[in-house]
Amino acid sequence: MPKPVVALVGRPNVGKSTLFNRLAGERLAIVDDTPGTTRDRIFAEAEWSGVTFTIVDTGGIDPSHGGKTPLSIGSSDFITEIRNQAGVAIREADVVLLLTDGQTGPTPADQEVAEILRRKQKMVNGEPFPPVMLVVNKCESLTEREAVAQFYELGLGTPYAISAVHGTDTGDLLDELIKHFPQETESVEDDSVKIAIVGKPNAGKSSLLNRLVGHERSIVSPIAGTTRDAVDTKIEFNNLPVTLIDTAGIRRRGRIDPGVEKYSVLRAFKAIERADVALLMIDAVEGITSQDAHIAGYILDEWKSCVVLVNKWDALEKDSYTMDNFTQTVRRDLNFMDYVPILFISAKTGQRVEQVLPLALQVQEERLARLSTSKINAILQKAMDLQSPPSHAGAQLKIYYGTQVRSDPPTFVLFVNTPKLMHFSYLRFLENRIREEYGFLGTPIKLAVKGHGDK
Repeated sequence: MPKPVVALVGRPNVGKSTLFNRLAGERLAIVDDTPGTTRDRIFAEAEWSGVTFTIVDTGGIDPSHGGKTPLSIGSSDFITEIRNQAGVAIREADVVLLLTDGQTGPTPADQEVAEILRRKQKMVNGEPFPPVMLVVNKCESLTEREAVAQFYELGLGTPYAISAVHGTDTGDLLDELIKHFPQETESVEDDSVKIAIVGKPNAGKSSLLNRLVGHERSIVSPIAGTTRDAVDTKIEFNNLPVTLIDTAGIRRRGRIDPGVEKYSVLRAFKAIERADVALLMIDAVEGITSQDAHIAGYILDEWKSCVVLVNKWDALEKDSYTMDNFTQTVRRDLNFMDYVPILFISAKTGQRVEQVLPLALQVQEERLARLSTSKINAILQKAMDLQSPPSHAGAQLKIYYGTQVRSDPPTFVLFVNTPKLMHFSYLRFLENRIREEYGFLGTPIKLAVKGHGDK
């Protein structure tokens, strides 16, 4: 079941980024007293009482018009901006947290946001969905906490008084928050291989989907950002059920337009989360960029298998060294994913497109592979003969045995005498030896180290 999504909405400078950082457990959003500091929508994984969810910082509703002329609460531009932010939050989130400021009290802007959120909620089983929780931030003093009652006038039920800066009562807020998450339900069994097509805007994702499916399933346009949703297309390939997930392009942070496109980025990341294999499309004309590396990093963070597709290969002037040089560039810039296969294609002309699905399914097959314990230990022994385990202060690491505890992704546990003696470089060496014996093409490998007596 996908992780629940919690969206933080509200006017500028009420502390959304501070609360976001508090819930995410690390400083991911820029926090500043200047209204509108959060320019892009950032999201991260959070956890409370064993429940994992995605928290999204939306950025404040900017009450200025282009940074020049202030907009009144009644102006059409300001109301449109409020409506857009509230609308995308309602559409994409499982729970919405409306943040307000306990030091200023309820403002006309808060009332406007609350009214729009109420209007856009739908009734599901007699209850409004998604649920909206009213959070009153900056309640550091007793006076501010006593004044929280005035927020009942927003019509969103009980206001929760917190201090995001100090963490006061955020635990109580989280206790209530997780009660609103959708309950796990019996889902229809879907044994298809899920392949997500991801990349920057205008890299050719929809064109590739159309080639793979054989007809115009997605709108293809040279205007970046045409695809707003993650679109699933079910096909059968070589008698195997396959689900192709076409996503909106992922722009570099700070280059994401306000409103709908920011949430299309969230949809793309959610698509990666539920995929088995991600096809990372790179524009051959532009070359590999920092954003391509950023997307690749997210694929790795989710432990997903990957195939790199260098698209628009037909548009380059090439010589006998072009492909080798481009491959070296990809390997250098994505050196943390040196196990992924690279395929040079043209979605426009169909060049090598027929190799995409067979390669993706091969990667998925290796993702599900299991090695016997005897084979793993033979690999480990050969590796130790080649390079002795590290030592420190006279104590040497001893590896007693290893075993694969799961697949999808392949996960191995190594039992040793003293886990702290295992250096990350030696762990990487062991991973490379495993890959030499059994490729695990395009698939990340997890290696865990435990003491011999640990369960």
